Amino acid sequence: MKKIFKKEVIIGICVIIALVLLFSGIEFLKGINVFKPANHYFISYTNVAGLDIASPVTVNGFKVGQVLDINYEYDNPGHVSVEISLDKDLMLPLGTKALLASDLLGSASIILEMGTDKNFYNVGEKIEGVVPVGIMDNVTNDMLPKITAIMPKVDSLLTSINKIVSSPVIYASIKHLNEITTNLSETTKKLNDYVESLSPIMSNVKGVTMNFNDISADLADVSEKLKSLPIDSTMRNVNETTNNLQQLTGKINVAINDKKSTLGLLMNDTDLYDNLNGAASSLDSLFIDVKKNPKRYISIKLL
Repeated sequence: MKKIFKKEVIIGICVIIALVLLFSGIEFLKGINVFKPANHYFISYTNVAGLDIASPVTVNGFKVGQVLDINYEYDNPGHVSVEISLDKDLMLPLGTKALLASDLLGSASIILEMGTDKNFYNVGEKIEGVVPVGIMDNVTNDMLPKITAIMPKVDSLLTSINKIVSSPVIYASIKHLNEITTNLSETTKKLNDYVESLSPIMSNVKGVTMNFNDISADLADVSEKLKSLPIDSTMRNVNETTNNLQQLTGKINVAINDKKSTLGLLMNDTDLYDNLNGAASSLDSLFIDVKKNPKRYISIKLL
């Protein structure tokens, strides 16, 4: 009997240990550490969409606890009671609010906005819960009425656009634009051909430019050589020669005007001119007669 009793006791103890381990394992999988001391508080919400057991509870982005249980408040219709488990050392000042926040994936968490009161909530007391207005609520309450009011105007605008698009004038304009685009394409092609034909000309211009550069260089050399020539002394000699010619011309004019001088007599005496003219005529007649009758003037004797 004693052995059987001992076996039953051992089996009972093992079952209890197994149940404790099972419970602890389930709670651990939920993220709840049953062996860690914690303070429990309650929060009442009107909507807990996305909030689950083991959802995190944070303060300034740091996790300080998690959701322990969620139950509907049958004695307070329209509200849901949420039990949270917080670190043992965390004390909640009076005025602390529990903000229910949702992320883009739909998961919710609780953010504690700590109060500034010097007194604290007792463990197990109810904290004020706040559910912020979501994006879809804003759309439903604010944007949807405005969109509903705009829809008739959009409908009339679309009707006007359909009338404009179906207008034959628009079709003709589009066709004209297509023709203009085609003409522009052809013009561009002709310009390209023209530019290609200008390539040899540009090459010739380049050669002319090079020749012009060579000529400029030659002119620069000539200019340098001209700078080295004694131009000043040459100009002085030219000026002296011009002065001498002017003096000679002045003397000749004076001699011509002076009828007593030899040059004046030669230039102004008509008798002397007539005599010289007659002498020239006589000499001309003599030369003519010599050509006709050379024997009269020249005798050749043969030995």
